[in-house]
Amino acid sequence: MRLRVLGTRGSMALSLKNRSVFGGSTSCYMVTAGRETVFLDAGTGLLTAPVDFPAPPHILLTHLHLDHLLGLGMYPRLSKAGEETVIHVPVGPGEIPAVAMDRLYSPPFWPVRLQACGGDVRFLPLSFPLHLGSLTIEGVPGNHPGGSWIMKLCFQGKSIVYATDYEYEPDSFARLVRLAQDADLILYDGQYAAEELEKHRGFGHSTPDYGLRLLEESRAGQLWVIHHDPGRTDEDLLVREAEWKGKGIHFAREGEEITL
Repeated sequence: MRLRVLGTRGSMALSLKNRSVFGGSTSCYMVTAGRETVFLDAGTGLLTAPVDFPAPPHILLTHLHLDHLLGLGMYPRLSKAGEETVIHVPVGPGEIPAVAMDRLYSPPFWPVRLQACGGDVRFLPLSFPLHLGSLTIEGVPGNHPGGSWIMKLCFQGKSIVYATDYEYEPDSFARLVRLAQDADLILYDGQYAAEELEKHRGFGHSTPDYGLRLLEESRAGQLWVIHHDPGRTDEDLLVREAEWKGKGIHFAREGEEITL
């Protein structure tokens, strides 16, 4: 199972020289497992993704905030005739996934609906467990304004947990610890420093401190901090990362890969 970081900036995409090390594209992570390809969220990082795959790719959306959706409108695969892409949309009971996506991707906010781009775009409600070949994906609710999902991808004895847009809360954290037990890699929202958290209560994001607690309680292999604040420069993030050296914590960088 291989993970490629396509975008790990939180909240807003940026293109600035002092954001080049960690990148300015918003949340998108590509996981390949055998013939299967899964995208975790579809922020602007999706624009640098490949378009050809051995099997139709699946795009799993944790929630419908704009920074996690903005790559879809310009992703070239969605315009390739005859090429299927499956988008799993978190919707409530009775809600239609395509209609939920049309709230953004239709006039006046966007000129073309995604299913009218020219490719074979299929919408499904996000549900768990999800089985794609030998890849299994589980999910639990997180804690974020409007809701968000935390996911665990398992393939041939290896596992990745994706916990973006998450704010610590005891019950949801207990669920997260159970889900992440013995995972090989956790991607964890560490947008804020501990001293910033109080003034951002209710914003739906966390800190590396809680990430370390999760790493220890779940006995996972390593943890990558994601959803970097758009206000943080490369220098800021490098300084913050150095504080966690030797504790199994790494700050994710756009373009890097890991094979498990």
